[in-house]
Amino acid sequence: MSGNSVSKKKKILLAKLIIFLLFIAVIIFVLVSLAVQLITGSSWLTGLWSKPPPSISVEEFNFDVGRDRVFASHDGHIAAVGTLGVKVLDFEGRETLRDPLRMSQPALKVSGKRFIAFDIGGSSVRIFNSTQILTSIETTGSVVSASLNDNGWFCIVTQEGGGLRGTVAVYDTSGTKRFEVNMGSGFVLAAVLSNDNRNLAILNLSETGSRINFYYGLDTDRINEPDYMFDSYRGLIIDISYLQNGDVLAISTDSLFLVESSGEGKMIHSFIDKRLGSYAFSDDFIALHLYDYGVGISGQLLTFLTDGTALGDIDFDREVFSLSTINKTAILLKNDGVTFYNEELEEFPMSAQNLSIAGATRIIAINDSTAIAASDNSAVVVIKEREEER
Repeated sequence: MSGNSVSKKKKILLAKLIIFLLFIAVIIFVLVSLAVQLITGSSWLTGLWSKPPPSISVEEFNFDVGRDRVFASHDGHIAAVGTLGVKVLDFEGRETLRDPLRMSQPALKVSGKRFIAFDIGGSSVRIFNSTQILTSIETTGSVVSASLNDNGWFCIVTQEGGGLRGTVAVYDTSGTKRFEVNMGSGFVLAAVLSNDNRNLAILNLSETGSRINFYYGLDTDRINEPDYMFDSYRGLIIDISYLQNGDVLAISTDSLFLVESSGEGKMIHSFIDKRLGSYAFSDDFIALHLYDYGVGISGQLLTFLTDGTALGDIDFDREVFSLSTINKTAILLKNDGVTFYNEELEEFPMSAQNLSIAGATRIIAINDSTAIAASDNSAVVVIKEREEER
């Protein structure tokens, strides 16, 4: 037998041994994978071919801004305002802005690419984006409310002196005062400016209920008489908002309605037989959460287009802590977890990667598939299941 023949046989035996060992390794891998699947319910083998779940870059957001925290989000950034200041984090959990503004009753709103923080009953107002404070205002009267439009102009409502006298000041993006209205009577609750910076709507209490005062074509030399007044004799109007088409959306304690630019009021939905739980507006639709009167926490969730067209209506018997909307998505934080809905209230399943939301009291929509569930001290990421995972 030649040396070459012996060497060839050794190579064949070595190759067979390697194949045998690989075969044994595959068997061991499969057995271990099956054992893990039985214990944990997840499979290594399935994970080799399935698409990965949505990634969560951070497990927790910490907002060390004091008590009475309020939140808002825009473009992947989350702003928090509390008694000890302002803080903004990006979606990776990195701090992009901090301001040590002291407030006794903090409030926060967002529009366009800007946030406005203000101290109800105090005098401090801050306009900021995700990285810097843009404008700081200290008012002479006590701040009642404030609002932003999409162009960065903003309104501040203050109570001057004693009695019910209120003042509404309109500022441009630089913080320069451009228009001011001194209301002679009736406590002023809120003021909003149209996105073209031309029209102002002021909500105040009247002797017979609520009144929306309209000022068209703002001019700093004008007298303070409104162009039109809309009176509501039903439930108290608690909030108003300008829509993209120039109409004003108003919500009262027992109804939702539109006041058109012509001054005509249009009822969208009356809920005189229900109790208002929460509401949220986006540019695309409106969501209302209503409680049934009587004992218990049963209620309804309803959605409408901004022209008043009804979209969806579902009943449920879970306690609702918070409601948030963005684009064509509504997100509910309930006592049994978080649920995503489309505008017609079709429910989306949740990702298995969701983190614990125990203690959360607020839900803040980040985008159509992601939200932040916030508690008193921190917040966690909540992600809707992707279509390809369903």
